Amino acid sequence: MTTPLYEIETSEADDGTTVPAECLWVPSSEDAADNGFVEYSGLYVAGIGAPNGDDVYPGAFVLLGHHKWADIIKAATAFMDRVHGWRTLHLYPGDDPSVLIPRIPRAVHTHGVFLRHPHPAHPCGCEWEGTWRVVWAPPTEPGAIPITAMRHPAASAASASVPNPESGPATWAT
Repeated sequence: MTTPLYEIETSEADDGTTVPAECLWVPSSEDAADNGFVEYSGLYVAGIGAPNGDDVYPGAFVLLGHHKWADIIKAATAFMDRVHGWRTLHLYPGDDPSVLIPRIPRAVHTHGVFLRHPHPAHPCGCEWEGTWRVVWAPPTEPGAIPITAMRHPAASAASASVPNPESGPATWAT
């Protein structure tokens, strides 16, 4: 028996039946762009996991597919510029530039499962409607797709929660 890596959230309908509140989702092209991904040179990148849980800036970036380390740097910079109007990847908007600038972290090749809320057949109208989350998973997990991930240089390594190739389902991007 195996332990599942993720669980699809459910809710209770008015008649008492349990219905899925999420569904597996594979972001692609226009669908990805309509859901927070930024297209950069044919690549789709999104910011995930705010460092303090409620901040507006991402703690990490995900790029659909396995790509070179340089590609995620360029795509993450484009994401910060287009979404936050901030053209540097070394700091968050409002950070003190005199503070030590961290090195840009290495990117990893991993796999993930995207879960989208709500399940399209059961819209709920709640504040989470239309949102999604990614769960790191081995490539054999049903619905898992290739992802290149990297923490934001201004985020702490612990807050970004990007898989570590030394202990998780990932390898270093070249």
